[in-house]
Amino acid sequence: MTTTTTTLYSWWGFMYGLMMGSLIWKCGSCFEFEHSQPLPLQDWNNNVTFKAAAAFAPPLMVGLTLVDAAASKGAVCLDGSLPAYHIHRGYGSGANSWLIQLEGGGWCNSITKCVFSKKTRHGSSHYMEKQIPFEGILSNKAGENPDFYNWNRVKVRYCDGGSFSGDSQNEAAQLYFRGQRIWSAVMEDLMSKGMRYANQVPQTCHTNFMHCFNFIYLISMAKLH
Repeated sequence: MTTTTTTLYSWWGFMYGLMMGSLIWKCGSCFEFEHSQPLPLQDWNNNVTFKAAAAFAPPLMVGLTLVDAAASKGAVCLDGSLPAYHIHRGYGSGANSWLIQLEGGGWCNSITKCVFSKKTRHGSSHYMEKQIPFEGILSNKAGENPDFYNWNRVKVRYCDGGSFSGDSQNEAAQLYFRGQRIWSAVMEDLMSKGMRYANQVPQTCHTNFMHCFNFIYLISMAKLH
């Protein structure tokens, strides 16, 4: 082997080592391992593959549940359609724990705006997505949502134009402002599905803080009966 060839191989070896060293330095904390001891090569590869797959796994898609009993109670969206929610049931240590999220969406503060809203998902369940991703605080992944991943997690859809409050209607414009009735009908439906036995029930109140207090009262009364 000539001196030139030897020098070339040495140069490439130096550059390769420098590149790999830089990569390891930059990605030293890119992966977390459950083992405290160095892993065999095969286990290392499997662990990295598992971590990478989990990081890029698609979110859980949860279907829409219509509250069929709501119509007889006048608990309807702006356009008169049924209210709805999405629910993913808990298991294990979270089987009797419930997380309720009330969807936000802003008020329609004029008849014109409310007439427009009733033709959108914020005014009618006819326009709501049939499935939505449960991510963040609603996720079923322990790594993403360590506190609530195995709880009963519910997202209540917003369609009354007034933050789950109000109890009136505008007959001329065919608008129903029944937010309070919707909240009551949805809670009653969830109570029948096991929420009355809840031992932990935080509620994320993005739209109406009043219902946080109503919710605490509702669960407290259920436990007395």
